[in-house]
Amino acid sequence: MTTVLTAVVAVLIIIVGYLSYAFIARSSQQNHDAAAASKTQKVIQLDLLNGCGEKGIAAKLTTYLRKNGFDVVEMKNYKTSNIPQTLVIDRVGDLHSARQVAAALGVSDKNVIQQLNPDYFVDVSVVIGKDYGTLHISQ
Repeated sequence: MTTVLTAVVAVLIIIVGYLSYAFIARSSQQNHDAAAASKTQKVIQLDLLNGCGEKGIAAKLTTYLRKNGFDVVEMKNYKTSNIPQTLVIDRVGDLHSARQVAAALGVSDKNVIQQLNPDYFVDVSVVIGKDYGTLHISQ
């Protein structure tokens, strides 16, 4: 009788151990998948400011950027219309996102600047300069 009880207890311990392992492994995989998904799904929100004075250029850039996965939330004119080179401005302390936008547009890293502003609700601002003809907007 004790041999049978010992065997049953041993089998139960093995089953509980297996189920615990399976539960932990599955939870770990789900956490890993969720973390990977959150990293790859960050959508960069930006606004476009026309600083070159050319009509319709912000609309072209909006179409291009949206096709490339960016969320353009606003288009408007910049305070002046004589900006010589396009600027990409980091607004939230995430230079990586600003550089991604710059790379998508073909803007040099030297034109990526940081102007943190807690009142802004976008990650990045793009001030379109008179060099808009060199931007990658037709791809």
